[in-house]
Amino acid sequence: MSLGYLDSLSPSAGETISTAIGWTYFVAWSVSFYPQIILNYRRKSVEGLSIDFLVYNVYGFACYAIFNTAFFFSKSIGDEYARRNNGHKNLVRFNDLFFSYHALALSLITFAQSFYYKRSPTQGSSFTVRTFFYLTLVGLLLVSTLSSVYNTVYFLSFIKLGCSMVKYVPQAWLNYRRKSTVGWSIHNIILDFAGGLLSFTQLVLDAARSGNIAEALGNPVKFGMGLASIGFDLIFLTQHYVLYTDRYDPLKFEAQLRFHGIPNYGSAENSDAGSI
Repeated sequence: MSLGYLDSLSPSAGETISTAIGWTYFVAWSVSFYPQIILNYRRKSVEGLSIDFLVYNVYGFACYAIFNTAFFFSKSIGDEYARRNNGHKNLVRFNDLFFSYHALALSLITFAQSFYYKRSPTQGSSFTVRTFFYLTLVGLLLVSTLSSVYNTVYFLSFIKLGCSMVKYVPQAWLNYRRKSTVGWSIHNIILDFAGGLLSFTQLVLDAARSGNIAEALGNPVKFGMGLASIGFDLIFLTQHYVLYTDRYDPLKFEAQLRFHGIPNYGSAENSDAGSI
């Protein structure tokens, strides 16, 4: 789609297309959180799931929710943004606001599962994620003390961007070490990939319609999240469908036996249960 074609769109048509894309990626990204929650529930375990990934998710979406709330509701912050960007309005929309709170709630649920369900003795938050948390928190306190509210809110957006850029690394590394993606929902990745493409498309469309392509960088979190999602999702899809194709999951097998009411699952007298 060329910029010339975008310029030819009527304001109402462009707004309709942008709104449709926005709600579609909102649905894709929002639904993407559920497969992992459901998988954890069925397996009664979070083995195969990186705890660092969960920590980055909760921390990042908490920052993103505050950032979106401030930009969506605060007139002073909106006016400051316009002053710094040649009168252009910020591109935070209602679906961005709703998504951030929905994502935070589901990230908290998934994080809570890591305490309730079975996990291996080696699963826990790493020194790296704890260092990231403390350093960015100190940075946030310094900015809030020495600078304006606008800069403080914008700093939250960069914390979220940092989380988005690195949160998938521990999971990709864990999959590599285990030579398996068992315990990590691929449906989450497929939906996340679709959401990333649509989010990036909406951002570019809105910026092109406004006549200011650089405006796409006015919402660095959304821009960065879209690119990070697409890149890492391609890695996970390759791991799942090309590199590590063994799908055997003993925990899922035990869950199937329990569902079918077979007692003493895993015992010798039920060794023929593998036909289920």
